[in-house]
Amino acid sequence: MRSFGRLWPTLKRLLAYGSPWRKQMIIAVAMLWIAAAAEVSGPALISYFIDHLVANHSVPVAWAVGLVAAYLLLQLLAAGLHYSQSLLFNRAAVGVVQQLRTDVMDAALRQPLSEFDIQPVGQLISRVTNDTEVIRDLYVTVVATVLRSAALVGAMLVAMFSLNWRMALVAILIFPAVLVVMVIYQRLSTPIVRRVRGYLADINDGFNEIINGMSVIQLFRQQRRFGERMHALSESHYQARMQTLRLDGFLLRPLLSLFSALILCGLLILFGFSASGTIEVGVLYAFISYLGRLNEPLIELTTQQSMLQQAVVAGERVFELMDKPRQQYGDDDRPLENGQIDLQDVSFAYRGDRLVLRDISLHVPPRQFVALVGHTGSGKSTLANLLMGYYPLTRGTICFDGRPLEGLSHGALRKGIAMVQQDPVVMADTFLANVTLGRDISEAQVWQALETVQLAALARSLPDGIHTALGEQGNTLSVGQKQLLALARVLVDLPAILILDEATANIDSGTERAIQQALHLVRQHTTLVVIAHRLSTITEADTILVLHRGEAVERGTHQQLLASRGRYWQMYQLQLAGQELEDGAAPGVQRGASGVGH
Repeated sequence: MRSFGRLWPTLKRLLAYGSPWRKQMIIAVAMLWIAAAAEVSGPALISYFIDHLVANHSVPVAWAVGLVAAYLLLQLLAAGLHYSQSLLFNRAAVGVVQQLRTDVMDAALRQPLSEFDIQPVGQLISRVTNDTEVIRDLYVTVVATVLRSAALVGAMLVAMFSLNWRMALVAILIFPAVLVVMVIYQRLSTPIVRRVRGYLADINDGFNEIINGMSVIQLFRQQRRFGERMHALSESHYQARMQTLRLDGFLLRPLLSLFSALILCGLLILFGFSASGTIEVGVLYAFISYLGRLNEPLIELTTQQSMLQQAVVAGERVFELMDKPRQQYGDDDRPLENGQIDLQDVSFAYRGDRLVLRDISLHVPPRQFVALVGHTGSGKSTLANLLMGYYPLTRGTICFDGRPLEGLSHGALRKGIAMVQQDPVVMADTFLANVTLGRDISEAQVWQALETVQLAALARSLPDGIHTALGEQGNTLSVGQKQLLALARVLVDLPAILILDEATANIDSGTERAIQQALHLVRQHTTLVVIAHRLSTITEADTILVLHRGEAVERGTHQQLLASRGRYWQMYQLQLAGQELEDGAAPGVQRGASGVGH
């Protein structure tokens, strides 16, 4: 539970987003006050009609028609002004949410990759969509309602004190009672609202996980378990929402209606015990009318606390993401030229002091071919990610062209170093857009890259060629075709350093040979760093670095490592044996099949 004073910094920051629309909101507030004055003038006119015309048993037709016309015009004016101010507030709210979503998405895009290792995707989506939508309600509903209610209450107080100050003093006794209710409501509702937002984010995260893993869930018949999990989350969200509704139902309208009834009784008692003529009947009618109208804005002011709490909690979640440290880059904007790589005593831990790489040192001359090999979990992909600058080093230094990695600007780093991953990302866009990725690259360059990676025939077979949409996550392509597409992205704008992380793992041997030929040509212009599982693909490497449990245990050429008969030799012999078994199995099966036939 937190007091309003502790909520104010977040609320102030949210309201600051409305500053570009300050002029529109000032106009909207002015409209609110004029509309409130018009609404309040209605009962005052009726009070005058009762006390000065009806009480004197003289109702001139012209006066009656004029008062009716004035009353109707005031109500129409109030309705028109309310409509106009609502449009202004909604326009400002949409603009605020658009800017807020742009800022939070920009912050998410600039987060260090280490954040995405621990940040569930559904939680992130919830902050960008649901939480910003709740913040929109802050402007559309909360700010507008508070200002409208404040204007109406203020106008009615002025009118009541103008009519009779004694009765006005009795009427304003409702405000301390309402203030107490608001404080109690705020203290009780804050933790409930926080749970509601948390459960909603968990539901989004759960749905995202289920949709992404649908094939695995159905394969292992886990539909019921995941369905029960989502049901439990939905039930928790439902129960928390019911708590807010029960709180609203007890503390708001019934309690405030009771206060209003007590004040009304006080006004009637004051009227009954006042000397004859002191308080006129029209004035009593006006006060009863104002009290009835006063109850509604006070209830609205109190009920807005729930939405205010939700907006502030949503704002806290959004600003928490926006205020996290962003990926840091240097100021050295000079492009990489020759692609020399130097690692000196590089150590790294994803979290804590549990090192996954220990004291790795490596020198790669310009335009050379270096391979990283090792069993699963040896640290190959981690080292590649460090070369890309995705994670800060725990210890040691990495230099490109003799310049430290941390000093390179974002542009220099991403222009000079590229990676083709084992599981490439394909966007739900056209073939062309997936290759260019927003870069200024001609279609001729794209076709040339597709020819190199043997995807040109596939592209020509599509209905709209390279302008054909590939579907969600490239589901119209095979895994191997996705890898070739990722390689084509690199070849259209060749970097100084190219990293291949098992990039040929899911393609057939014929295509692999073509890719090897393409990479042989690429070696004349770039430094190659290849993570390989199949050792046959790296026999021509200038240097092979063997990793084992995060340490560099061997290095040398293919022939040198075979001659040393160490870990690399063991891995190579195992792969040769496995290949021989595979090659020998097919004929054996065929012989067995033919024997059965005879």
